[in-house]
Amino acid sequence: MFAVLKTGGKQYKVASGDVLRVEKLAATAGEKVQFNEILMVGSTVGAPFVEGAGVQAEVIDQIKGEKTINFVKRRRKHGSQRTKGHRQNLTLVRIGDILESGADKSGVKAAENGAGFEIVRAVGAPTSKKAAAAAARASAPKSAKPAIATVVEGADDLKKLSGVGPALEKKLHDAGVTTFAQIAAWTESDVAAMDEKLSFKGRIEREGWIAQAVELAKG
Repeated sequence: MFAVLKTGGKQYKVASGDVLRVEKLAATAGEKVQFNEILMVGSTVGAPFVEGAGVQAEVIDQIKGEKTINFVKRRRKHGSQRTKGHRQNLTLVRIGDILESGADKSGVKAAENGAGFEIVRAVGAPTSKKAAAAAARASAPKSAKPAIATVVEGADDLKKLSGVGPALEKKLHDAGVTTFAQIAAWTESDVAAMDEKLSFKGRIEREGWIAQAVELAKG
């Protein structure tokens, strides 16, 4: 069985036993964590997440990714240039059990992204005005930003479907649809739900996506 999980703003297609590098988790080596944002498990597609599903994993180590170089040069009479290197903090995990249901009752710690463990303030402890203002800014709604394509590891190239471009592919990814096998398994009710959810207006049947996905899934 495989699942598609979301963590650190990225999506990963995983199976039991896979070793995965993800955005840094607040956990130590040897600790067991559970990913709860599951976009798909087996043949079940979430909307956007599959309720009660989870993927458990063991933390192997805290590591750093490959070094990337950022070079900036200003072309002026008295211009300047700057070179800056960066290595992303990552966590190496080994995928264990994939739960189709009951993950909320497993008792396993949720996998949370962050540089360290969250410090919980004691109930009734005073909060500074500065901290309160920062919390208010964090909870305030943010203005819409241009959509950026999400990298989905293990996903099929859905742009091979008739009429599907980068923007439409991103819509499908955001809805948890990442493979031809998912589309090939759609029922009439699934097609109706996707039409309504993504405002396709009959595009799925008109373009013949399911028949195309059946052939493309065969490789």
